[in-house]
Amino acid sequence: MTRSKVQPRQLWIPVVIAVAAMLPAMALRIEGWRPNAVLDMAVFGAAILAAGFLLSWGAEAAEKYISQGLILAAVALVTVLPEYAVDIYYAFQAGRAPDEGYVAFAAANMTGANRLLIGLAWPAMVLLHWWRSRQQSIQLARANAVEIIALAVSSAYAFLIVWKNTISAWDSLVLMGVFGAYLWRVSRVPKAADEDEGDEPGPGAVIAQMRPALRWPVMIGMTLVAAGVILAVAEPFAESMIDGGRALGIDQFLLIQWLAPIASEAPAVVIAVLFVLAGRAAAGLVAMISDKINQWTLLVGMLPLAMSLGAGTLMAMPLDARQHEEFFLTAAQSLFGLALLLRGRLSLPGAVALLVLFVAQLAVAFTLRSDASRDIAALTIVAWGYLALAAGVMALNGRAILNLGRTAASLNTAGDPASTASPAKSPPDATH
Repeated sequence: MTRSKVQPRQLWIPVVIAVAAMLPAMALRIEGWRPNAVLDMAVFGAAILAAGFLLSWGAEAAEKYISQGLILAAVALVTVLPEYAVDIYYAFQAGRAPDEGYVAFAAANMTGANRLLIGLAWPAMVLLHWWRSRQQSIQLARANAVEIIALAVSSAYAFLIVWKNTISAWDSLVLMGVFGAYLWRVSRVPKAADEDEGDEPGPGAVIAQMRPALRWPVMIGMTLVAAGVILAVAEPFAESMIDGGRALGIDQFLLIQWLAPIASEAPAVVIAVLFVLAGRAAAGLVAMISDKINQWTLLVGMLPLAMSLGAGTLMAMPLDARQHEEFFLTAAQSLFGLALLLRGRLSLPGAVALLVLFVAQLAVAFTLRSDASRDIAALTIVAWGYLALAAGVMALNGRAILNLGRTAASLNTAGDPASTASPAKSPPDATH
């Protein structure tokens, strides 16, 4: 398909808006002025959001030209930097001030980010695809078996963490190893062919069409500026949410669990939505699955290391009663999401189930926020509900599990026709 013509203003206008959103936060940061907790939260949150968009636009264009080794790892890390910066700050502070509640904040941010992706972002991809095309599932390519296997391994390991009730440095090594193996395998598998790949949505399209002498300085410049802003405002944004929750009378755990991930995940989700609206639903869903793998391996694995750095000694990150159930619920949701992908697609009924369960657990959390014991019990019930559904779906897809492993192992670097074929269109009534 012929590449759609794009105009420079499709890049420069969004970039100018993003820079304008970042300037107030940088001014406050440089001057050390904090007007009030609520305003601080809005200003620094807007900067995180704007910087995330800059990172996403640059990475979106870079991934068309970079796909190997350490550069692939760098791109993967850059796109999730907003989420990592805030959560690692909380974990670092947990090591420095173990009695100040930062452990709970680190756990809240991590579990919220993971559950938002599966409970909200994944269903959004399918629902938008159905609204646009009336197709009732998003069909993945054969090559995407690698993503599903990586999600399966990391989700299975999560239950070991639940059993141990701590996240240790050994867990960090294992999870980072899983992520490294995932990157290595993905780098050796050809990307699924996409007849509409030339039609990149949004500002990334303008960058992708620049001449190389201009393209690379623009991508690198946007990345450096955005990364610098994120690192500069991560601390005041993280602290403003603690103070803002206190000022507004909102449970700080819930505020950090949902507000920070929304700000940091929004750019990547918006890019994925644009892919779906451009007719590239599989690309959008795979981006969200990859984001989940990043969060579920690297983010979780970095928390005890950041905490150890703050404490000045190697230590594990403990999970109290509430954090244990939050992690258990996150692991159970991941397992259910994995089960829905076993046939290489995510269907409309599956997406609706993910969304309904996510809304239900949010309602439980906010309704019972003042009663910790009932809140924990309700979260446990929802988690077991996820596990029961996952077991049922897996029981119906036993053969698909075996085929998935064979497929991931058989993909090669020589251009396996099955791995490079465009995702098949799903029939209107395709369901799990």
